[in-house]
Amino acid sequence: MPRRPRICPAGMCFHVLNRAVARLTLFEKPEDYEAFERVLEEAVARVPLPVLSYLVMPNHWHFVVRPQTDSELSEFFRWLTHTHTMRWHAHYHTEGTGHLYQGRFKTFPVEDYVHLLVVIRYVERNALRANLVRKAEDWKYSSLWRRMNAKGTETSILSDWPVARPRQWRALINKP
Repeated sequence: MPRRPRICPAGMCFHVLNRAVARLTLFEKPEDYEAFERVLEEAVARVPLPVLSYLVMPNHWHFVVRPQTDSELSEFFRWLTHTHTMRWHAHYHTEGTGHLYQGRFKTFPVEDYVHLLVVIRYVERNALRANLVRKAEDWKYSSLWRRMNAKGTETSILSDWPVARPRQWRALINKP
C-alpha cells in the first residue's frame, strides 16, 4: 500500500530534518559536508524551494523552508536525500549495502512568525549546543555562516525571511 502523500501547503514554513540510520556519522570530514552542500545547490537549482535556514551536523541535518507550491517540499527533499545517498554510497564504495537515512525526512509546520524565529534559532545554534563550536557563526555548514561569510553566488541557495531578522540576531543565537 503506498504511503499517504505529505500535506505541505504552499506559503507555510516548515522545519524539515533527517538523521542517518543508526545515528551513523554521515559527514566525517570537510569534503563530506561540502559534497552535501553541492547536492543542496543542485537541488535548489532543480526545485527552487525557498530555503530560509539550514544546518548540517555529523549525523543529521535541519532545514527551514517555505514551499511555493503544495508538492515542492516533497519533491525537493526526495531528490536531495536520494541524490546524496547515491553519491555517498558511490564515494565510499558501499553501493547496495542498505539505507543511509533512518527513513523519510520529517516535517513540522511552523505556526507563526514568532515560532519561525524560535525554529530558525534552534536550527542555527545546533552546532553550538552540541559543543562543536564556541560561537554558532563558526559552524561552516550552516545558513548563519553562509549569510555572514559567503561571497557572490554562494548565498544564492538562501531565500529572504518572510519576517524581519532581529537586529542582534547573532547575539541572540549565541545566548544560552
